[in-house]
Amino acid sequence: MPNASSQRPQWGSRLGFILAAAGSAVGLGNIWKFPYIAGQNGGGAFVLVYLLCIALVGLPIMIAELMIGRHTHKDAIGAFIALEHKRSWWQTPGWISVSAAFLISSYYSVVAGWTLDYVYRAITGSFSNQNATAIEGMFGSLIADGSRQTFWHLTFTLLCLGIVIGGIQKGIERWSKILMPVLFVLLTLLFINGMMSPGAKQGLEFMFSPDFCKLTPGSILEALGHSFFTLSLGMAAMITYGSYLKRDEDLFSAGLRVAGIDTLIAIMAGLAIFPIVFAVGLEPAAGPGLIFKTIPVVFSQIPGGSVLAILFFLLLAFAALTSNISLIEAQVAYLIDERGWGRKRATCTIATLAFMVGIPTALSYNVMADWTFIGERSFFDSADLIASNYLLPIAGLLIAIYVGWFWRGSEEKKELVAGGSGWVYPLWHWLIRYVSPLAVAIVLYYKMEEAGLMHYLAGLFD
Repeated sequence: MPNASSQRPQWGSRLGFILAAAGSAVGLGNIWKFPYIAGQNGGGAFVLVYLLCIALVGLPIMIAELMIGRHTHKDAIGAFIALEHKRSWWQTPGWISVSAAFLISSYYSVVAGWTLDYVYRAITGSFSNQNATAIEGMFGSLIADGSRQTFWHLTFTLLCLGIVIGGIQKGIERWSKILMPVLFVLLTLLFINGMMSPGAKQGLEFMFSPDFCKLTPGSILEALGHSFFTLSLGMAAMITYGSYLKRDEDLFSAGLRVAGIDTLIAIMAGLAIFPIVFAVGLEPAAGPGLIFKTIPVVFSQIPGGSVLAILFFLLLAFAALTSNISLIEAQVAYLIDERGWGRKRATCTIATLAFMVGIPTALSYNVMADWTFIGERSFFDSADLIASNYLLPIAGLLIAIYVGWFWRGSEEKKELVAGGSGWVYPLWHWLIRYVSPLAVAIVLYYKMEEAGLMHYLAGLFD
Protein backbone atom coordinates (compact mmCIF):
# COMPACT_ATOMS: atom_id res chain seq x y z
CA MET A 1 0.00 0.00 0.00
CA PRO A 2 1.36 3.45 -0.86
CA ASN A 3 2.36 5.46 2.16
CA ALA A 4 0.78 8.84 2.56
CA SER A 5 3.11 11.74 3.02
CA SER A 6 3.09 13.22 6.50
CA GLN A 7 2.66 16.59 4.80
CA ARG A 8 -0.49 15.53 2.97
CA PRO A 9 -3.36 17.88 3.89
CA GLN A 10 -6.61 16.37 5.14
CA TRP A 11 -10.17 17.50 5.56
CA GLY A 12 -10.70 18.96 9.01
CA SER A 13 -14.03 17.21 9.47
CA ARG A 14 -16.41 14.75 7.85
CA LEU A 15 -18.94 17.56 7.35
CA GLY A 16 -16.33 19.64 5.55
CA PHE A 17 -15.63 16.84 3.10
CA ILE A 18 -19.33 16.08 2.52
CA LEU A 19 -20.10 19.73 1.81
CA ALA A 20 -17.07 20.14 -0.47
CA ALA A 21 -17.81 16.94 -2.42
CA ALA A 22 -21.51 17.79 -2.65
CA GLY A 23 -20.53 21.27 -3.82
CA SER A 24 -18.45 19.69 -6.56
CA ALA A 25 -21.43 17.61 -7.67
CA VAL A 26 -23.99 20.42 -7.39
CA GLY A 27 -23.61 22.76 -10.35
CA LEU A 28 -25.56 24.71 -12.93
CA GLY A 29 -26.88 21.48 -14.43
CA ASN A 30 -28.74 20.69 -11.21
CA ILE A 31 -30.62 23.97 -11.36
CA TRP A 32 -31.94 23.73 -14.90
CA LYS A 33 -31.10 20.48 -16.67
CA PHE A 34 -32.42 17.83 -14.30
CA PRO A 35 -35.84 19.45 -13.73
CA TYR A 36 -36.34 20.02 -17.44
CA ILE A 37 -35.31 16.56 -18.64
CA ALA A 38 -37.41 15.01 -15.87
CA GLY A 39 -40.50 16.87 -17.01
CA GLN A 40 -39.91 16.13 -20.68
CA ASN A 41 -39.16 12.42 -20.21
CA GLY A 42 -42.00 11.09 -18.15
CA GLY A 43 -41.87 13.08 -14.90
CA GLY A 44 -42.02 10.67 -11.99
CA ALA A 45 -41.18 7.73 -14.26
CA PHE A 46 -37.94 9.44 -15.29
CA VAL A 47 -37.10 10.34 -11.68
CA LEU A 48 -37.42 6.68 -10.69
CA VAL A 49 -35.11 5.58 -13.52
CA TYR A 50 -32.66 8.37 -12.64
CA LEU A 51 -32.50 7.30 -9.00
CA LEU A 52 -31.92 3.72 -10.10
CA CYS A 53 -29.07 4.87 -12.37
CA ILE A 54 -27.53 6.84 -9.50
CA ALA A 55 -27.58 3.71 -7.34
CA LEU A 56 -26.30 1.28 -9.97
CA VAL A 57 -23.86 3.45 -11.93
CA GLY A 58 -23.06 6.81 -10.37
CA LEU A 59 -22.58 5.80 -6.75
CA PRO A 60 -20.36 2.74 -7.44
CA ILE A 61 -18.02 4.80 -9.64
CA MET A 62 -17.95 7.64 -7.11
CA ILE A 63 -16.94 5.19 -4.38
CA ALA A 64 -14.27 3.77 -6.71
CA GLU A 65 -12.82 7.25 -7.33
CA LEU A 66 -12.85 8.15 -3.63
CA MET A 67 -11.25 4.78 -2.89
CA ILE A 68 -8.42 5.34 -5.37
CA GLY A 69 -7.74 8.80 -3.95
CA ARG A 70 -7.74 7.76 -0.29
CA HIS A 71 -5.72 4.59 -0.88
CA THR A 72 -2.90 6.44 -2.62
CA HIS A 73 -3.20 9.95 -1.12
CA LYS A 74 -2.32 11.24 -4.56
CA ASP A 75 -3.74 13.33 -7.39
CA ALA A 76 -5.60 11.56 -10.20
CA ILE A 77 -2.46 10.92 -12.28
CA GLY A 78 -0.15 10.16 -9.37
CA ALA A 79 -2.73 7.76 -7.95
CA PHE A 80 -2.44 5.41 -10.93
CA ILE A 81 1.36 5.71 -10.90
CA ALA A 82 1.31 4.70 -7.23
CA LEU A 83 -1.05 1.79 -7.93
CA GLU A 84 0.91 0.58 -10.97
CA HIS A 85 4.18 2.20 -12.11
CA LYS A 86 5.44 5.25 -13.99
CA ARG A 87 5.24 3.64 -17.41
CA SER A 88 1.90 1.95 -16.85
CA TRP A 89 -0.83 2.41 -19.45
CA TRP A 90 -3.23 2.85 -16.54
CA GLN A 91 -2.10 6.43 -16.15
CA THR A 92 -4.42 7.11 -19.09
CA PRO A 93 -7.67 7.62 -17.10
CA GLY A 94 -5.78 9.97 -14.79
CA TRP A 95 -4.51 12.10 -17.66
CA ILE A 96 -7.90 12.09 -19.37
CA SER A 97 -9.75 13.13 -16.21
CA VAL A 98 -7.30 15.95 -15.40
CA SER A 99 -7.49 17.14 -19.02
CA ALA A 100 -11.29 17.12 -18.78
CA ALA A 101 -11.11 19.13 -15.55
CA PHE A 102 -8.92 21.74 -17.24
CA LEU A 103 -11.08 22.06 -20.34
CA ILE A 104 -14.34 22.21 -18.39
CA SER A 105 -13.01 24.76 -15.89
CA SER A 106 -12.05 27.07 -18.76
CA TYR A 107 -15.49 27.32 -20.36
CA TYR A 108 -17.54 26.68 -17.21
CA SER A 109 -16.02 29.86 -15.82
CA VAL A 110 -17.46 31.84 -18.73
CA VAL A 111 -20.96 30.44 -18.15
CA ALA A 112 -20.58 31.13 -14.43
CA GLY A 113 -19.67 34.68 -15.41
CA TRP A 114 -23.10 35.00 -16.99
CA THR A 115 -24.63 34.31 -13.57
CA LEU A 116 -22.49 37.04 -11.99
CA ASP A 117 -23.63 39.45 -14.69
CA TYR A 118 -27.25 38.61 -13.89
CA VAL A 119 -26.64 39.00 -10.15
CA TYR A 120 -25.43 42.51 -10.93
CA ARG A 121 -28.43 43.17 -13.18
CA ALA A 122 -30.82 41.91 -10.50
CA ILE A 123 -29.22 44.06 -7.77
CA THR A 124 -29.32 47.18 -9.97
CA GLY A 125 -32.96 46.55 -10.90
CA SER A 126 -32.36 45.99 -14.60
CA PHE A 127 -35.31 43.58 -14.84
CA SER A 128 -37.80 45.96 -13.21
CA ASN A 129 -40.28 47.83 -15.40
CA GLN A 130 -39.06 46.04 -18.50
CA ASN A 131 -41.20 44.12 -20.96
CA ALA A 132 -40.52 40.49 -21.87
CA THR A 133 -38.87 41.37 -25.17
CA ALA A 134 -36.38 43.72 -23.51
CA ILE A 135 -35.50 41.21 -20.78
CA GLU A 136 -35.07 38.33 -23.22
CA GLY A 137 -32.84 40.56 -25.34
CA MET A 138 -30.45 41.11 -22.41
CA PHE A 139 -29.00 37.63 -22.82
CA GLY A 140 -28.41 38.17 -26.52
CA SER A 141 -26.64 41.45 -25.80
CA LEU A 142 -24.49 39.72 -23.16
CA ILE A 143 -23.18 36.91 -25.37
CA ALA A 144 -22.66 39.43 -28.18
CA ASP A 145 -20.38 41.44 -25.90
CA GLY A 146 -17.00 39.69 -25.70
CA SER A 147 -15.47 42.31 -23.40
CA ARG A 148 -18.27 42.04 -20.84
CA GLN A 149 -18.11 38.25 -20.84
CA THR A 150 -14.34 38.32 -20.45
CA PHE A 151 -14.64 40.69 -17.48
CA TRP A 152 -17.05 38.38 -15.64
CA HIS A 153 -14.99 35.35 -16.68
CA LEU A 154 -11.95 36.99 -15.05
CA THR A 155 -13.94 37.93 -11.95
CA PHE A 156 -15.18 34.37 -11.47
CA THR A 157 -11.69 32.95 -12.06
CA LEU A 158 -10.27 35.25 -9.38
CA LEU A 159 -12.96 34.14 -6.92
CA CYS A 160 -12.01 30.49 -7.51
CA LEU A 161 -8.31 31.31 -7.23
CA GLY A 162 -8.86 33.08 -3.91
CA ILE A 163 -10.55 29.99 -2.45
CA VAL A 164 -8.25 27.27 -3.81
CA ILE A 165 -5.06 29.12 -2.95
CA GLY A 166 -6.07 28.94 0.72
CA GLY A 167 -5.59 25.17 0.71
CA ILE A 168 -7.86 22.34 1.82
CA GLN A 169 -8.96 23.29 5.32
CA LYS A 170 -8.49 27.07 5.22
CA GLY A 171 -9.66 27.47 1.63
CA ILE A 172 -11.94 24.86 0.08
CA GLU A 173 -13.37 23.38 3.31
CA ARG A 174 -13.88 26.74 5.02
CA TRP A 175 -15.70 28.22 2.03
CA SER A 176 -17.71 25.04 1.38
CA LYS A 177 -19.04 25.32 4.93
CA ILE A 178 -20.20 28.83 4.06
CA LEU A 179 -21.31 28.51 0.45
CA MET A 180 -23.21 25.22 0.65
CA PRO A 181 -25.43 26.16 3.64
CA VAL A 182 -26.13 29.56 2.07
CA LEU A 183 -26.91 27.83 -1.24
CA PHE A 184 -29.34 25.53 0.55
CA VAL A 185 -31.00 28.43 2.39
CA LEU A 186 -31.43 30.35 -0.87
CA LEU A 187 -32.86 27.28 -2.56
CA THR A 188 -35.21 26.61 0.35
CA LEU A 189 -36.57 30.17 0.17
CA LEU A 190 -37.14 29.82 -3.57
CA PHE A 191 -38.66 26.35 -3.07
CA ILE A 192 -41.14 27.68 -0.48
CA ASN A 193 -42.04 30.54 -2.81
CA GLY A 194 -42.62 28.06 -5.63
CA MET A 195 -44.82 25.82 -3.49
CA MET A 196 -46.92 28.81 -2.44
CA SER A 197 -47.42 30.07 -6.00
CA PRO A 198 -50.55 29.34 -8.08
CA GLY A 199 -48.49 27.12 -10.38
CA ALA A 200 -47.39 24.71 -7.65
CA LYS A 201 -49.75 21.95 -8.79
CA GLN A 202 -48.62 22.21 -12.40
CA GLY A 203 -44.99 22.26 -11.33
CA LEU A 204 -45.42 19.11 -9.25
CA GLU A 205 -47.21 17.36 -12.10
CA PHE A 206 -44.58 18.48 -14.60
CA MET A 207 -41.81 16.84 -12.59
CA PHE A 208 -43.43 13.95 -10.79
CA SER A 209 -46.57 12.82 -12.60
CA PRO A 210 -45.50 9.41 -14.01
CA ASP A 211 -45.99 9.19 -17.74
CA PHE A 212 -44.45 5.94 -18.86
CA CYS A 213 -45.48 6.67 -22.45
CA LYS A 214 -42.78 9.35 -22.55
CA LEU A 215 -40.17 7.00 -21.08
CA THR A 216 -38.39 5.96 -24.27
CA PRO A 217 -35.00 4.22 -24.65
CA GLY A 218 -33.60 7.70 -25.26
CA SER A 219 -35.07 8.84 -21.93
CA ILE A 220 -33.36 5.98 -20.11
CA LEU A 221 -30.04 6.88 -21.73
CA GLU A 222 -30.62 10.50 -20.73
CA ALA A 223 -31.14 9.44 -17.12
CA LEU A 224 -28.10 7.18 -17.28
CA GLY A 225 -25.87 9.89 -18.71
CA HIS A 226 -27.05 12.56 -16.30
CA SER A 227 -26.59 10.28 -13.28
CA PHE A 228 -22.94 9.93 -14.25
CA PHE A 229 -22.15 13.53 -15.13
CA THR A 230 -24.03 15.16 -12.25
CA LEU A 231 -21.77 13.53 -9.64
CA SER A 232 -18.55 15.07 -11.06
CA LEU A 233 -17.26 11.67 -12.17
CA GLY A 234 -14.44 11.23 -14.67
CA MET A 235 -13.03 14.71 -14.05
CA ALA A 236 -10.43 13.95 -11.33
CA ALA A 237 -12.37 15.87 -8.66
CA MET A 238 -13.52 12.91 -6.56
CA ILE A 239 -10.15 11.15 -6.73
CA THR A 240 -8.48 14.37 -5.57
CA TYR A 241 -11.01 15.05 -2.81
CA GLY A 242 -10.76 11.41 -1.75
CA SER A 243 -6.98 11.78 -1.40
CA TYR A 244 -7.53 14.21 1.48
CA LEU A 245 -9.76 11.79 3.42
CA LYS A 246 -8.76 10.18 6.67
CA ARG A 247 -8.21 6.43 6.66
CA ASP A 248 -11.27 5.61 8.79
CA GLU A 249 -13.81 7.56 6.71
CA ASP A 250 -16.80 5.46 5.61
CA LEU A 251 -16.64 5.77 1.81
CA PHE A 252 -20.02 4.18 1.17
CA SER A 253 -21.80 6.45 3.64
CA ALA A 254 -19.96 9.52 2.33
CA GLY A 255 -20.78 8.71 -1.30
CA LEU A 256 -24.41 8.06 -0.40
CA ARG A 257 -24.71 11.44 1.31
CA VAL A 258 -23.09 13.31 -1.56
CA ALA A 259 -25.36 11.64 -4.12
CA GLY A 260 -28.38 12.30 -1.88
CA ILE A 261 -27.61 16.00 -1.48
CA ASP A 262 -26.98 16.36 -5.21
CA THR A 263 -30.32 14.74 -6.09
CA LEU A 264 -32.25 16.64 -3.40
CA ILE A 265 -30.99 19.99 -4.68
CA ALA A 266 -31.86 19.08 -8.28
CA ILE A 267 -35.44 18.19 -7.27
CA MET A 268 -35.85 21.28 -5.06
CA ALA A 269 -34.59 23.47 -7.90
CA GLY A 270 -37.26 22.12 -10.20
CA LEU A 271 -39.95 22.73 -7.60
CA ALA A 272 -38.65 26.26 -7.11
CA ILE A 273 -38.52 27.16 -10.81
CA PHE A 274 -41.40 25.55 -12.63
CA PRO A 275 -44.32 26.54 -10.37
CA ILE A 276 -43.61 30.23 -10.90
CA VAL A 277 -43.05 29.66 -14.63
CA PHE A 278 -46.47 28.01 -14.90
CA ALA A 279 -48.03 30.64 -12.61
CA VAL A 280 -47.48 33.39 -15.17
CA GLY A 281 -48.53 31.21 -18.09
CA LEU A 282 -45.12 30.63 -19.68
CA GLU A 283 -43.78 27.37 -21.04
CA PRO A 284 -40.51 26.00 -19.67
CA ALA A 285 -37.56 25.96 -22.06
CA ALA A 286 -34.28 24.09 -21.82
CA GLY A 287 -30.82 25.40 -21.11
CA PRO A 288 -29.80 29.05 -21.11
CA GLY A 289 -33.19 29.98 -22.54
CA LEU A 290 -34.87 28.98 -19.27
CA ILE A 291 -32.32 30.48 -16.90
CA PHE A 292 -31.36 33.69 -18.66
CA LYS A 293 -34.53 34.51 -20.61
CA THR A 294 -37.67 32.98 -19.14
CA ILE A 295 -36.85 33.22 -15.41
CA PRO A 296 -35.98 36.97 -15.43
CA VAL A 297 -39.27 37.63 -17.26
CA VAL A 298 -41.12 35.67 -14.57
CA PHE A 299 -39.47 37.60 -11.75
CA SER A 300 -40.40 40.89 -13.41
CA GLN A 301 -44.09 39.90 -13.30
CA ILE A 302 -44.57 38.63 -9.76
CA PRO A 303 -44.67 40.40 -6.35
CA GLY A 304 -41.25 40.50 -4.73
CA GLY A 305 -39.68 39.45 -8.00
CA SER A 306 -36.68 41.77 -7.61
CA VAL A 307 -35.61 40.09 -4.38
CA LEU A 308 -36.28 36.61 -5.79
CA ALA A 309 -34.17 37.41 -8.86
CA ILE A 310 -31.21 38.35 -6.66
CA LEU A 311 -31.60 35.16 -4.61
CA PHE A 312 -31.94 32.98 -7.69
CA PHE A 313 -28.86 34.24 -9.52
CA LEU A 314 -26.82 34.18 -6.30
CA LEU A 315 -27.87 30.54 -6.02
CA LEU A 316 -26.59 29.87 -9.53
CA ALA A 317 -23.32 31.69 -8.85
CA PHE A 318 -22.68 29.73 -5.63
CA ALA A 319 -23.47 26.43 -7.35
CA ALA A 320 -21.02 27.26 -10.13
CA LEU A 321 -18.34 28.34 -7.65
CA THR A 322 -18.45 25.17 -5.55
CA SER A 323 -18.20 23.06 -8.71
CA ASN A 324 -15.37 24.95 -10.34
CA ILE A 325 -13.11 25.04 -7.29
CA SER A 326 -13.07 21.22 -7.31
CA LEU A 327 -11.99 21.23 -10.97
CA ILE A 328 -9.17 23.66 -10.28
CA GLU A 329 -8.08 21.74 -7.18
CA ALA A 330 -7.84 18.54 -9.23
CA GLN A 331 -5.31 20.25 -11.51
CA VAL A 332 -3.47 22.02 -8.71
CA ALA A 333 -3.03 18.71 -6.86
CA TYR A 334 -1.21 17.27 -9.88
CA LEU A 335 1.32 20.12 -9.96
CA ILE A 336 1.85 19.89 -6.19
CA ASP A 337 2.12 16.10 -5.99
CA GLU A 338 3.93 15.23 -9.22
CA ARG A 339 5.86 18.41 -10.01
CA GLY A 340 6.67 19.56 -6.50
CA TRP A 341 5.20 23.02 -6.96
CA GLY A 342 3.97 25.16 -4.10
CA ARG A 343 0.21 25.72 -3.82
CA LYS A 344 0.41 29.43 -4.62
CA ARG A 345 2.42 28.90 -7.81
CA ALA A 346 0.28 25.94 -8.90
CA THR A 347 -3.03 27.70 -8.30
CA CYS A 348 -2.02 30.92 -10.03
CA THR A 349 -0.68 28.96 -13.02
CA ILE A 350 -3.81 26.84 -13.44
CA ALA A 351 -6.14 29.81 -12.96
CA THR A 352 -4.19 31.84 -15.53
CA LEU A 353 -4.21 29.03 -18.10
CA ALA A 354 -7.92 28.35 -17.55
CA PHE A 355 -8.66 32.05 -18.00
CA MET A 356 -6.66 32.25 -21.22
CA VAL A 357 -8.22 29.11 -22.73
CA GLY A 358 -11.65 30.39 -21.67
CA ILE A 359 -11.31 33.62 -23.66
CA PRO A 360 -12.24 31.94 -27.00
CA THR A 361 -15.40 30.69 -25.26
CA ALA A 362 -16.27 34.26 -24.29
CA LEU A 363 -15.71 35.26 -27.92
CA SER A 364 -17.51 32.31 -29.49
CA TYR A 365 -20.72 34.20 -30.23
CA ASN A 366 -19.26 37.58 -31.12
CA VAL A 367 -15.69 38.15 -32.37
CA MET A 368 -15.22 34.45 -33.26
CA ALA A 369 -18.81 33.86 -34.37
CA ASP A 370 -17.68 32.92 -37.87
CA TRP A 371 -15.04 30.49 -36.62
CA THR A 372 -16.14 26.87 -36.58
CA PHE A 373 -14.38 23.81 -35.27
CA ILE A 374 -15.78 20.31 -34.75
CA GLY A 375 -18.73 19.70 -37.07
CA GLU A 376 -19.24 23.41 -37.74
CA ARG A 377 -19.58 24.03 -33.99
CA SER A 378 -18.32 27.12 -32.21
CA PHE A 379 -15.24 26.90 -29.98
CA PHE A 380 -17.49 26.78 -26.89
CA ASP A 381 -19.69 24.00 -28.25
CA SER A 382 -16.67 22.05 -29.50
CA ALA A 383 -14.92 22.23 -26.12
CA ASP A 384 -18.09 21.09 -24.36
CA LEU A 385 -18.54 18.25 -26.87
CA ILE A 386 -15.00 16.96 -26.30
CA ALA A 387 -15.17 17.17 -22.51
CA SER A 388 -18.75 16.09 -21.77
CA ASN A 389 -19.35 13.55 -24.54
CA TYR A 390 -15.95 11.89 -24.75
CA LEU A 391 -13.38 12.68 -22.05
CA LEU A 392 -15.68 12.18 -19.04
CA PRO A 393 -17.29 8.88 -20.09
CA ILE A 394 -13.97 7.46 -21.35
CA ALA A 395 -12.26 8.30 -18.05
CA GLY A 396 -15.19 6.89 -16.08
CA LEU A 397 -15.26 3.73 -18.16
CA LEU A 398 -11.53 3.11 -17.72
CA ILE A 399 -11.72 3.73 -13.97
CA ALA A 400 -14.60 1.28 -13.63
CA ILE A 401 -12.74 -1.36 -15.66
CA TYR A 402 -9.52 -0.87 -13.71
CA VAL A 403 -11.14 -1.04 -10.29
CA GLY A 404 -13.47 -3.87 -11.24
CA TRP A 405 -10.98 -6.10 -13.07
CA PHE A 406 -7.38 -5.10 -12.45
CA TRP A 407 -7.06 -3.65 -8.93
CA ARG A 408 -6.52 -6.25 -6.22
CA GLY A 409 -9.81 -7.03 -4.51
CA SER A 410 -8.16 -7.38 -1.11
CA GLU A 411 -7.04 -3.73 -1.20
CA GLU A 412 -10.47 -2.54 -2.35
CA LYS A 413 -12.17 -4.47 0.43
CA LYS A 414 -9.81 -3.02 3.05
CA GLU A 415 -10.82 0.47 1.99
CA LEU A 416 -14.51 -0.27 2.57
CA VAL A 417 -13.88 -2.29 5.75
CA ALA A 418 -11.79 0.59 7.18
CA GLY A 419 -14.88 2.80 7.29
CA GLY A 420 -17.22 0.09 8.55
CA SER A 421 -18.96 -0.72 5.25
CA GLY A 422 -17.31 -4.01 4.42
CA TRP A 423 -20.76 -5.58 4.19
CA VAL A 424 -21.47 -3.69 0.96
CA TYR A 425 -18.31 -4.89 -0.79
CA PRO A 426 -19.80 -7.90 -2.67
CA LEU A 427 -22.63 -5.83 -4.14
CA TRP A 428 -20.41 -2.85 -4.91
CA HIS A 429 -17.76 -5.03 -6.55
CA TRP A 430 -20.35 -6.74 -8.74
CA LEU A 431 -21.74 -3.37 -9.83
CA ILE A 432 -18.35 -1.80 -10.56
CA ARG A 433 -17.25 -4.92 -12.44
CA TYR A 434 -20.25 -5.56 -14.64
CA VAL A 435 -23.07 -3.00 -14.45
CA SER A 436 -21.25 0.35 -14.27
CA PRO A 437 -18.77 -0.18 -17.14
CA LEU A 438 -21.47 -1.59 -19.41
CA ALA A 439 -23.77 1.34 -18.65
CA VAL A 440 -21.06 3.96 -19.25
CA ALA A 441 -20.02 2.19 -22.47
CA ILE A 442 -23.62 2.42 -23.70
CA VAL A 443 -23.74 6.14 -22.88
CA LEU A 444 -20.41 6.71 -24.66
CA TYR A 445 -21.63 4.84 -27.74
CA TYR A 446 -24.88 6.82 -27.71
CA LYS A 447 -22.99 10.14 -27.47
CA MET A 448 -20.66 9.13 -30.31
CA GLU A 449 -23.61 8.02 -32.43
CA GLU A 450 -25.47 11.23 -31.67
CA ALA A 451 -22.51 13.32 -32.74
CA GLY A 452 -22.06 11.30 -35.94
CA LEU A 453 -18.66 10.00 -34.85
CA MET A 454 -19.62 6.34 -35.23
CA HIS A 455 -20.60 6.98 -38.86
CA TYR A 456 -17.31 8.76 -39.42
CA LEU A 457 -15.30 5.90 -37.87
CA ALA A 458 -17.22 3.34 -39.89
CA GLY A 459 -16.29 5.23 -43.04
CA LEU A 460 -12.59 4.91 -42.24
CA PHE A 461 -12.84 1.13 -42.52
CA ASP A 462 -14.92 1.02 -45.71
